[in-house]
Amino acid sequence: MDNTQPRQKKDFWGFPVTDFTYFFQWQIINGYLTLWMEQQGHLDGTTAGFVFSMMAFMSLIFQPIFGIISDRLVFKKNLLVIIAIASILIGPYFQWLFLPLVHINAALVAVVTGIFLSFVFNGGVAVVEQYVQRASLANKFEYAHSRMGGSLAGACASFAGGKLFLWSPNSIFWACTVMGIILTLTITFSDKIHMENAAAAGDTSDSLDWSLIGQIFKIRNFWILSIFYIGTSALYDVFDQQFVIFFKTFFHTTAAATTAYSYTTTAQIALEFLLMFPMPWLINKIGSRNGLIAYGVILCIRIVGSALAPSAALVIILRLLAGFEMPLVLTSIMKYIAGAFGIRVYATVYALSSNFAKQISVFIFSTVAGNLYDSIGFQHTYFILGAIVAVATIIAALFLTKEDPVQAGEVAAKKE
Repeated sequence: MDNTQPRQKKDFWGFPVTDFTYFFQWQIINGYLTLWMEQQGHLDGTTAGFVFSMMAFMSLIFQPIFGIISDRLVFKKNLLVIIAIASILIGPYFQWLFLPLVHINAALVAVVTGIFLSFVFNGGVAVVEQYVQRASLANKFEYAHSRMGGSLAGACASFAGGKLFLWSPNSIFWACTVMGIILTLTITFSDKIHMENAAAAGDTSDSLDWSLIGQIFKIRNFWILSIFYIGTSALYDVFDQQFVIFFKTFFHTTAAATTAYSYTTTAQIALEFLLMFPMPWLINKIGSRNGLIAYGVILCIRIVGSALAPSAALVIILRLLAGFEMPLVLTSIMKYIAGAFGIRVYATVYALSSNFAKQISVFIFSTVAGNLYDSIGFQHTYFILGAIVAVATIIAALFLTKEDPVQAGEVAAKKE
């Protein structure tokens, strides 16, 4: 017994480091890439939006392919290591290849950048999360405990990213390279699996039953949930993609804007982290369907409020609302699908209604929104995005089926 305990501890701590190093890069790219492309790459809003559209489009290819490969590899690290090594190339790519490619053809750089970043992040994230999830089953630790490394990374990256950007804009990408090196070493030498328990991860396959998919497509509630996700979560991503450029207009200098954005995003993610603890209790009280609707309402208020905001202070307050949104939607959707569709088809419904449908929407809206930012400005574009979120939320409020609270785990089953 004494020999088992240290081993369990050692075989846990590598996985939070894996999550930390990977999601640190994720937050750097999502938080500061748009600002860098505007200031250093001199891309307009349309071209910057096209980069994100390419990332979303390529994820529609990478996600199913990576899912099949991951299911075949199970605990083999081949694909995981390739993704980690690719993340090491982020610094060299943006330092030495991006700018020369921009001078040749801006559309070309958008395509190449979208493919590269989608490979590492949009496609790679499922590989990383699936591997750690399976490891948690084999090593007998809670997946959520490891995933907290990713939440901590988000706050650290938001804070450090702003400092690094002010010091040297390209340094944010070299920070990703450093994290990529640590990620590669951690995966290769530290992440150990208790193979004697590997059979415990045998039921975690993400492969889809095609006959079951056909049945799900016939369920009206599935399409309502998909419309809700397309009109809310996809718009959440599109709204945030170039928000830093809008945020900068409230400040006299880029340095002041970058510092304020860094602190605000750090506070938002810290709020997200803290609210994940009480959120399940709150959703059990109000119901997961109502939690989804509340998420849509808050998102609509944040987008429209930003368009109407007269000062930086109000924009910052509205930005902090995002700290409520993510815990709300992540907790609600898990419980809602279990309660409205059944836990047996949870992975299938989640993959189709949120991931696939959402990425199609992001692919379409990213370029459209980027073009609107250039042609009619941020405020008017935000009114349009806010209106779409409002319509999607109203449709959900009117037509989304009420979940079974016992099946959703919101209340305990009554004893006979």
